[in-house]
Amino acid sequence: MKISWRTVLLWILPILFIGFFLWQGTFATATSTIGNNTASTRMTYGRFLEYLDTNRVISVDLYESGRTAIVQAVDPELENRIQRLRVDLPSNSPDLIAKLRDSNISFDIHPLRNDGAIWGLLGNLIFPFLLIAALFFLFRRSSNIPGGPGQAMSFGKSRARFQMEAKTGITFDDVAGIDEAKEELQEVVTFLKQPERFTAVGAKIPKGVLLVGPPGTGKTLLAKAIAGEAGVPFFSISGSEFVEMFVGVGASRVRDLFKKAKENAPCLIFIDEIDAVGRQRGAGIGGGNDEREQTLNQLLTEMDGFEGNTGIIIIAATNRPDVLDSALMRPGRFDRQVIVDAPDFKGRIGILDVHARNKKLAPEVSIEAIARRTPGFSGADLANLMNEAAILTARRRKEAITMLEVDDAVDRVVAGMEGTPLVDSKSKRLIAYHEVGHAIVGTLLKDHDPVQKVTLIPRGQAQGLTWFTPNEEQGLTTKAQLLARISGALGGRAAEEEIFGYDEVTTGAGGDLQQVAEMARQMVTRFGMSDLGPLSLESPGGEVFLGGGLMNRVEYSEKVATRIDDQVRGIVEHAHQIAKQIMRENREVIDRLVDLLIERETINGEEFRQIVAEYTHVPEKEQFVPQL
Repeated sequence: MKISWRTVLLWILPILFIGFFLWQGTFATATSTIGNNTASTRMTYGRFLEYLDTNRVISVDLYESGRTAIVQAVDPELENRIQRLRVDLPSNSPDLIAKLRDSNISFDIHPLRNDGAIWGLLGNLIFPFLLIAALFFLFRRSSNIPGGPGQAMSFGKSRARFQMEAKTGITFDDVAGIDEAKEELQEVVTFLKQPERFTAVGAKIPKGVLLVGPPGTGKTLLAKAIAGEAGVPFFSISGSEFVEMFVGVGASRVRDLFKKAKENAPCLIFIDEIDAVGRQRGAGIGGGNDEREQTLNQLLTEMDGFEGNTGIIIIAATNRPDVLDSALMRPGRFDRQVIVDAPDFKGRIGILDVHARNKKLAPEVSIEAIARRTPGFSGADLANLMNEAAILTARRRKEAITMLEVDDAVDRVVAGMEGTPLVDSKSKRLIAYHEVGHAIVGTLLKDHDPVQKVTLIPRGQAQGLTWFTPNEEQGLTTKAQLLARISGALGGRAAEEEIFGYDEVTTGAGGDLQQVAEMARQMVTRFGMSDLGPLSLESPGGEVFLGGGLMNRVEYSEKVATRIDDQVRGIVEHAHQIAKQIMRENREVIDRLVDLLIERETINGEEFRQIVAEYTHVPEKEQFVPQL
């Protein structure tokens, strides 16, 4: 619940208004002590003394400690009528009382009333009381705001969302493409629903399940499905919600979370992004007994410590298992590690079926064709792909999604937004030769992936693109395939050199050269595909973690480093010569393909191969045939 400034003003202004009038009342009562005897006509003090000396004064009433007098006197100017007159007396008139007594004039002294003091006391008490009451009301209203002032004394409490029976609206039927992970987690759900099936044979309930996988593969979706299927109390929290600026808050929240969980056992606890709190201890510069480590220590104790936690299953998700503490990963804490990887062809079909349920597809749209074109896509990528296709369909005012929208959506997800095509100029022709160079090298090399399409339509930072379809069934990559990919990446630069000359090469091959250098270096230093022999000289590069890796550790001598550079340069030069030779031997078909590409701006892979086959032999390649 949010408190706007208008609400604050509606409460503060009336309090200030009331307080002002109470304060004013103290002065109003003080000036009203004379009461109804206030005279409307004033007399000077000197004239009052003249009236006193001539015996014209009948009576005198003194008010305000002798500072004011109400005088009854005979006025000769008004035919000796008696008139009430008000006189302001000086502060230094000690002889006035004696003079009144000597003249036998009736006088009376009226003391000050305490009404002003009473009202002043009430005003001083009521105004703070109303202010405190208003502030208390504001604190009560802000108690529902996370991190609000009403929760200032409860920052040590767990902020886990609790549902007695989590109705997420998601079941295992809504999760596709990760059948192995579903099978592992189905056992957890069965254990919660029918524990006697396992306890009868001596099986113990697993204490923790760690979901590991790249972003977007469905780890959080699996947790929602478990909550929807289990029908038991469900706590959900993010790892970052444990640790805050106050020392000891994270450990306190862990204790409070497990205390609530024990009260509702059997139950599930889901911790998303556990790497925020479960990173390795003592890995930073200077070690440290910091807040995060205290939180992790408390988590380790609660999961499998002296007391234990019977009936509580913890499900955690992370995409960085390499940084988690080893004590957190051992059996007894996280007994199972479920790999949630990117889906294969069959899994992508299942995911696309789920996301196509509420979308209107044209009859010619093939889910299998979409799945074949999207290797490496995660579940989130496929969901985004179908949503982009639906948006393009609505923008083009079509009634159903066609393959054209799907293809454009794939291009947009992978390469970015479509730009404005270039006009027919020297720059466009040079880009066309560059892209055809990539495509023809990939077509004529047997070990290269087949061409899917060549286009001159700009997307993102690229002015033109050449798409290849990798063979998904191939889990390993051979040396011949790596060399073919390096030659294909150098095809664009080779085309520029052979067609326009070395002095006319452009910066368009910058990204290609980076890929070439990386692949060639990995062949030498990691895969042992060079004259240096079967040696792994470098480990895969990782992110700098808490000081580790700040200084690169070289595990070979300078002489070996020189040989590595020579081997990398030799591999790249060999691939470059292959690409240039293909350009020289196929100049006629390259010119024809460039003219066709400039005219149409896009050539699909099948038509490209047919045109090349008219001029030279195209080697048969192993095509990906999905097994459903």
